[in-house]
Amino acid sequence: MRYEVRLSGAGGQGMILAGVILAEAAAIYDDKNATQSQSYGPEARGGASKSEVIISDEDIFYPKATNIDLLLALTQEACQKYVGDLKPDGILVIDEDLVQTIPDGTFSVFRVPITKIAQEKVGKVIVANIVALGVIVGLSKVVSETAIESAVLARVPRGTEDLNRKALRAGFEAVKDLSK
Repeated sequence: MRYEVRLSGAGGQGMILAGVILAEAAAIYDDKNATQSQSYGPEARGGASKSEVIISDEDIFYPKATNIDLLLALTQEACQKYVGDLKPDGILVIDEDLVQTIPDGTFSVFRVPITKIAQEKVGKVIVANIVALGVIVGLSKVVSETAIESAVLARVPRGTEDLNRKALRAGFEAVKDLSK
């Protein structure tokens, strides 16, 4: 099993942190092999950013994601820029309020109001990346819900654990709502 995830958006949306948390969930809490890499533009905020996570039950000899199983796109620019590496049978998760144009392809598309969920259901837009992790794990099952929750709580600033737990669970709930 080798599963490649690319988390993409704009600088400041927390994609790098989300990638680190996903890799830690796999490696530390689910006893899988994982690598995480990141790339971002020269702008501190607003420039394109991506984080890639490869999760495997075998050794990972090439740490670059080139055949993406799941692409998260939180901006239109990120969606257009990174969809080319998505497998034909892969999963594209978009923030439905920020990505209006869906590229053609045979991949599955899941439209989720990630930023709106963070703002309205959790109360802070800053946790949209944690909501996104809940969506990704809920859809892909690439790590267990217990592992991702443990990784989130170990990584977020002290005093924000309840807020981030609520954000993660809102992401899980969003996936359940998609199947209704």
